[in-house]
Amino acid sequence: MTAGVASPDLADRVVSAFPGQRVGPLETLAGGHSGLTYVVTVGERKYVVKAVPHAERPVGRNDMLRQARVLQALAGTAVPVPQIVAVDERQPAWFAMEFVSGEAVEPVLDEHDLDPALARARMVEAARVLRRLHDLDIASLTLDAPPPRDATAELEQWSRTMRAVPAELRPGGEDLLHRLAQAVPDDLPPVLVHGDFRLGNVLCRAHEAAAVVDWEIWSIGDPRTDLGWFLLFADHRNFPALGREFPGLPAEAELLDAYLAGAVPLPGLDWFRALTRMKMAAIMGHNLRRHREGRIHDPDQERLPPTIAAMIRTANDILGT
Repeated sequence: MTAGVASPDLADRVVSAFPGQRVGPLETLAGGHSGLTYVVTVGERKYVVKAVPHAERPVGRNDMLRQARVLQALAGTAVPVPQIVAVDERQPAWFAMEFVSGEAVEPVLDEHDLDPALARARMVEAARVLRRLHDLDIASLTLDAPPPRDATAELEQWSRTMRAVPAELRPGGEDLLHRLAQAVPDDLPPVLVHGDFRLGNVLCRAHEAAAVVDWEIWSIGDPRTDLGWFLLFADHRNFPALGREFPGLPAEAELLDAYLAGAVPLPGLDWFRALTRMKMAAIMGHNLRRHREGRIHDPDQERLPPTIAAMIRTANDILGT
């Protein structure tokens, strides 16, 4: 079966979920990076269908029921998400959600023609949405989540990924891992963590956030893991050979002020800023290694070494001497 093409079985199951309604064909939705993502017209409305790829196991990023569960739990909260309209728990499971119109643009990485003032407003708005997410009472949400992930668990996971990358692709990486391990901060009360919170995963209309999307790796964990990751995308200089200079974006300090909204600063945030840089370096190094080993063919991965090195270097700088 051609990658991205919906199986006849999936198409039939989607039709069955909307009895008595005119259901159009499943069309691949551009930009999806996890699972199979389609758009379908039902009557006069458009929905997004997410399904497990053919021959893949329904775990991790491909666990569609887990993704549907967090979206259902967030319905009606202060965090805007697409509304779930159908869930089929039979394996391979799939779900359908409303199609939310809007733009999801990462200002320092994507090709775009956004007005600088609009991009700035969206970044500040995203910081406020992230705070609203972390302020949710997780005890009141029906999530059926595993135990919270603490800072040590985050460090252990991404250290394994980093150490699987050849040493020559991660200069200074081993020293960084050692320094992070020697200074793990105390945990904060756990919150619902998106896992990849950035403007590229927030659909916006004008300067307002219409929906936070791509919940594949949500968890219960430390809010600083989300915050450190989000702040990383505020400056193109964090991404040599990849990022683009874009005038007027708020600096990390301004975004942090918008997130805190007058609350006391979060202790140990610099450790998480360094951790998320290590995480980014590990992910990029993993992708580059797979390309060079021939496991994937993506020559664009050869642009990554300067950014990998910069992530490690600046993480060490943040931790200080």
